[in-house]
Amino acid sequence: MGDSNEDYGNYSYEYYMEYGDLEDIKVEHTQKETIHIISVVVYIISFVLGLIGNGTVIWVTAFKSKKTVNSVWLLNLAMADFVFVLFLPFYIHYILRDFHWEFGVTMCKLNSFVSVMNMYASVLFLTVLSIDRYVSVVHLNWSQRYRSVERAWVICGCIWVLAAALSCPALIFRDTVRLHEKVVCFNNFHAQDAHTAAMRHIIIVAIRTTVGFLLPFTAICVTGILLTIKVNQSRGTVHVSSFSKTVTAIILAFFLCWAPFHTFSLMELSIHSSLQLHNILKTGFPLVTSLGFFNSCINPLLYMFLAKKVRHILKRACLDITKRSLRELSQSISATEIESVEIVHQDPAPEEPVASSTL
Repeated sequence: MGDSNEDYGNYSYEYYMEYGDLEDIKVEHTQKETIHIISVVVYIISFVLGLIGNGTVIWVTAFKSKKTVNSVWLLNLAMADFVFVLFLPFYIHYILRDFHWEFGVTMCKLNSFVSVMNMYASVLFLTVLSIDRYVSVVHLNWSQRYRSVERAWVICGCIWVLAAALSCPALIFRDTVRLHEKVVCFNNFHAQDAHTAAMRHIIIVAIRTTVGFLLPFTAICVTGILLTIKVNQSRGTVHVSSFSKTVTAIILAFFLCWAPFHTFSLMELSIHSSLQLHNILKTGFPLVTSLGFFNSCINPLLYMFLAKKVRHILKRACLDITKRSLRELSQSISATEIESVEIVHQDPAPEEPVASSTL
């Protein structure tokens, strides 16, 4: 490896995509342990709730509800979160092993790729959700002519391709290196000097912050403000559905969870010319990263609590499963009882003749 420890330290402060640092000596050991424990707890909660919640939403939107444009958006958003939480055990294991990566360079690249793609896909799906909500309410005639499930799937396909393309730097630069008896998974920018490495890092952070946060946030804010103005001007003639309120809650949750991470990413860019923010970033990145990861398990909870249709489908599905289970149990018990009765009432087998004894 041509990268020195010092060069690595210049652009490895991020705790999310640049997981694994080589110089932790500036953070107190007890402080590190506390932060890592909090991160592991949040990751475990995110994994359990995200797996169950997103799996349930996928099941409902794919198999139990009518295929609509809204269900297509929610299905793809849940799929992005579901795939992401499947990879959370790798992060949990990495922290518990004191940042020793045991899964090879391929999984190092793939793990980071899935994480970044989830972030891009989630925010892009939320942006499309917000724009679609505005169009379906304000431009009703246009949406009735052109808004269809088939077109929604085409848009989703484009979003997945764009998210994968934006996540490619993880496949290119992610690498492993053995140092201090550990194997760490980090961004190896293949630079001969720290300046080139820093520039590549700055470009990646700039693209991620702009495309993954600022532009979507602007689009969502603009459509939300225009929709609010239209609803207020309509004086009750324009109806905002409960699904629209659910979308608003999902969007707010996303930006509340991810805004701190992107803020720290921008703060990190000054590290290349100053080390004053070193301790702040070392302490804060694990926490803001945990908050960003936690967003993957919030969305299904919001669906279940706010969306009446989803609650109704889940309640009906649970009742159907309960009734089916009770019916099968009753049939099993009845079959057992009938079999027992048949055994009891069977004719006794004829006795063998006993030979008389002659005295």
